[in-house]
Amino acid sequence: MNARRRALAVLSGLAGTALLALSMVSGATAQDYPARPVRLVVPFGAGGPADVFARVLAQHLSDATKQSFVVENRPGAGSIIGTDMVAKSAPDGYTLLVMSNTHTTNESLIANKPFELMRDFVAVAPINSSDLLMVVHPSVPAKTLPEFVALAKAQPGGLNYASSGPGTPYHMAGELFKAMSGTTIVHVPHKASGEARNAVMGGHVQMMFDAITTMRTTAEGGQVRALATTGTKRSALMADVPTVAEAGVPGYEATIWLGIMAPAGTPAAIVDRLNAAVREVIARPEIREAWSRQGAVPMEMSPKDFDAFLRADIDKWANIVRISGAGAKSQ
Repeated sequence: MNARRRALAVLSGLAGTALLALSMVSGATAQDYPARPVRLVVPFGAGGPADVFARVLAQHLSDATKQSFVVENRPGAGSIIGTDMVAKSAPDGYTLLVMSNTHTTNESLIANKPFELMRDFVAVAPINSSDLLMVVHPSVPAKTLPEFVALAKAQPGGLNYASSGPGTPYHMAGELFKAMSGTTIVHVPHKASGEARNAVMGGHVQMMFDAITTMRTTAEGGQVRALATTGTKRSALMADVPTVAEAGVPGYEATIWLGIMAPAGTPAAIVDRLNAAVREVIARPEIREAWSRQGAVPMEMSPKDFDAFLRADIDKWANIVRISGAGAKSQ
């Protein structure tokens, strides 16, 4: 019996030593992070907003941490391919996802995905947000947003709006506007943003929501008429244009935002170090000035607050998807 007790005591001591060693290794890993290059996977094509902003962020993160942050584009299937690759990566902080509100709307729009956003990922940090611009063709007899709402209500289904396709932020912005303004406007999806813009500029479609950086010059040139921006306050790029909320649809907000997530199981200490690094970088004056010229505003949140933001965004767009009848389609 005594021999058995001694054996158990030895095993217990070994287990305790192993746990202590594991804890020390884990702590050291977090303390030394990043010790090798980090991949920022962008599940969208090169040259788009997510790619452009991610590359600027990667450059500054490399400078801040003295370790390389490398952008890797993995587009396809509406962001599913690249996102799934990150979900299946080791939760060690060396493969991260650059994500957007496409991901939160996809939770309702796409069924049978190989991952669930809030189950298979952990929130790290938001990056920035950009307003959209609501524009109409000059032939539309509405000079202001209240006039456009009145026009739409006077002829339910008589007006239409363009987007770059079902489930895109521009489509969702339109559906949110319809729901909150009490109007019936027909969605006309296109294969790309350029096609949607041409449809509006040509007068084939009356209205659309588009990136303010893309549509500002067109509006200033008179090819379309700007009615409102979609943020919570006026955009510095078009300060004379009111927000949708300000112009008559209280509470309306539909921006394009970017953030970073890591595979579920990534140590909290690494998540915290990443969050701190991102916040330090986006606070740099040169970053803020450059992004301001592009209509982007830095977003700063703790991992916990970003997690709450993501969950609220999923719920918000799930409701709009349900109301719009877009429904979930299988991947």
